[in-house]
Amino acid sequence: MSGTNVLDQRLDEALAQFRRDNVYKTLNYIASPQAAHVQMEGRGDVMILSSNNYLGLAAHPTVMAAGKAGIDRYGAGTGSVRFICGTFSVHRELEEACARLVGTEASLSFVSCWNANEALPGTVLTADDIILSDQLNHASIIDGLRLAKSITKCETGVYKHGDFADLDAKLTAAADKKVKMVVTDGVFSMEGTIVDLPALLAVCRRHGAILWVDDSHATGVLGATGRGTAEHFGLVGEVDIITSTLGKALGGAAGGFVAGSAALCDYLTQRARPQLFTNALPATVAASALAAIQTLEAEPERVTTLRENAQYFRRRLQELHFQPLPGDTPIVPVILGETAAAIKMSELLLNEGVFVTGFGFPVVPQGAARVRCQLSADHTRDDLDAALAAFERVGRQLGLI
Repeated sequence: MSGTNVLDQRLDEALAQFRRDNVYKTLNYIASPQAAHVQMEGRGDVMILSSNNYLGLAAHPTVMAAGKAGIDRYGAGTGSVRFICGTFSVHRELEEACARLVGTEASLSFVSCWNANEALPGTVLTADDIILSDQLNHASIIDGLRLAKSITKCETGVYKHGDFADLDAKLTAAADKKVKMVVTDGVFSMEGTIVDLPALLAVCRRHGAILWVDDSHATGVLGATGRGTAEHFGLVGEVDIITSTLGKALGGAAGGFVAGSAALCDYLTQRARPQLFTNALPATVAASALAAIQTLEAEPERVTTLRENAQYFRRRLQELHFQPLPGDTPIVPVILGETAAAIKMSELLLNEGVFVTGFGFPVVPQGAARVRCQLSADHTRDDLDAALAAFERVGRQLGLI
């Protein structure tokens, strides 16, 4: 048997096991712009309740027009990496806007926030340094730390989720390290919870540690004007390094960025491998993301609408005797217990015209399976009431309420 056949046989067996374990993912194809309602192949009109399109900017006319103008002015692709001939004037405008939004001196764009999180620790840390990560941080941070450890030999560690006494002890033990860095999500995506930024900052300042916050689910979402976790706590300008995405609240296309000091962003430009060896963010995407930031700045009421939608939806779910996790974000996980219940509820809700994803073990802890609802400023009150009615019907059908 050839090597290819051996590999395919192994993969086929693994895929079959995924199906038996009810963890096999089926892709649903959307044939319209991402919005509160979409046209889904084979199902027609479906309400989307599982998108990162928090502000409803993915199909905003201004954002789409900017992308079209961008492709007319700059073309479909950059044709090169940034330092050769792939840097366009719109990249500079976007990076100035990102820094302004999150309250830092400078920013540097990447083709995704995954690339940004991969680039940062492996580029700036050395064998004399340590980086400590919250236990529930995003996979991109975990992989970024693994890469940094293998490339630069910096020390890495994990502290218990939200346990700043544990972090304090680990930083105390690392007193001899030249650079101490701490990384956390601003909003933890599976829980919808917000990091206690004031407490975390206090620990970092006490030890002279650099704080890096991945604000992917907070940018455009938290704070009175959507500037993120720092604005939520009145601490804009206090976080040393922020990474975030352009692919969620900020238009939902693609791209990410690192924001921090001018020296940090310049050094990443000089040395970050995901920057040096990957074509730049397409200019049309940069243009639409720039327009999304400008729209957010001009229409901060979108953030208010998003917050009100999330509060209403969470409260009404509780009144229906579901168990959504408490929180102040538009991520509303409804805990159901067993994985089979979450998957079945997701399937039945889709039959009702509401698309929301079910998550079970090993993505979440055993016995904590859930459907994760994500609200948008684009949802009307009628949309939310229709979704809640579907939840009630399906919940009664499954004996959950």
